[in-house]
Amino acid sequence: MSTITKKELIDRIAEKTNNKRVVVKKIIQSFLDDIIEELGSGNRLEFRDFGVFESKHRAARIAQNPKTLERVSVPSKRTVKFKIGRLMKLRLLQASEAENAALVQELVRHQGGGNSTNVNG
Repeated sequence: MSTITKKELIDRIAEKTNNKRVVVKKIIQSFLDDIIEELGSGNRLEFRDFGVFESKHRAARIAQNPKTLERVSVPSKRTVKFKIGRLMKLRLLQASEAENAALVQELVRHQGGGNSTNVNG
């Protein structure tokens, strides 16, 4: 798994759409700025089949430092929740199934093509 940067996405979109990189960069940055603005205002953003972004309030709580076991007060805060959409869920499921199939093939190959003995009897 690799990390894709905003710059790489901009370059990809510019190439696919035959637009100048600076134009695509402005559009992408405007889109991201609007998402931040809307979530900061407490609004919910829904992108059909992709997912839903929602700002949530987390209540203040008492936590524990795992090293010192000291009790620590954690203040309330707002955070963003993302709920995956239908098409993204399907795509991730397909990727997961493909990875699992590749792992099974790798295991079979390492076991000598399936000539392993049954240890259960």
